[in-house]
Amino acid sequence: MLLATGIHKNYGELQILKGVDLHVKESEIVSIVGSSGAGKTTLLQILGTLDKPDSGKMSINGIDPFSLSSNKMAAFRNKQIGFIFQFHQLLPEFNAFENVMLPALIMGLSKKEAADKAKEILAKIGLESRFNHRPSELSGGEQQRVAVCRSLINNPAIIFADEPSGNLDSKNAAELHDLFFQLREDFKQTFVIVTHNENLAKMADRTLVMKDGNFIG
Repeated sequence: MLLATGIHKNYGELQILKGVDLHVKESEIVSIVGSSGAGKTTLLQILGTLDKPDSGKMSINGIDPFSLSSNKMAAFRNKQIGFIFQFHQLLPEFNAFENVMLPALIMGLSKKEAADKAKEILAKIGLESRFNHRPSELSGGEQQRVAVCRSLINNPAIIFADEPSGNLDSKNAAELHDLFFQLREDFKQTFVIVTHNENLAKMADRTLVMKDGNFIG
């Protein structure tokens, strides 16, 4: 599903990533842990094509996204990659239903097709009664579940999550963690998750430890 080899990234004289190698199989859930400043978020941004490596190679389903034009890379990201952030990043002026629809509309689906998919996903995650609520009217756990729905709507090959439960209390965090594994069962979804949450890290199929810009152990 994902193959990255020799990923280097510098910011000025500061080396952030020092030749990172990573492979992720389809339907696998991989967690990445390590202290702040180890390079975890930088790696996730490169894997998600939000930033480019200085050197190294990466492919998702056999395609090197960094070889694509800007427009084609944006289309690739929209279709193949889902994102979940610590802060849900929902648009406050739109309700839950509209927030979930947006990536499908950007991909080119008709309004009806996008609406049908959004309704199906929100209902499957138990948010059918919250369609018309704006983010400010939702609990923290509900906001993050809407963000999960948004990440799923285009049936991405892989979802990258950066501290997805970092802003939640223990109950909502546990429910979100369980949801990831349910999505793997239901949709064969693949996840790479950066987390400081020990419980989530232990639940993953593999836990990789990053230190000083590379994996150890």
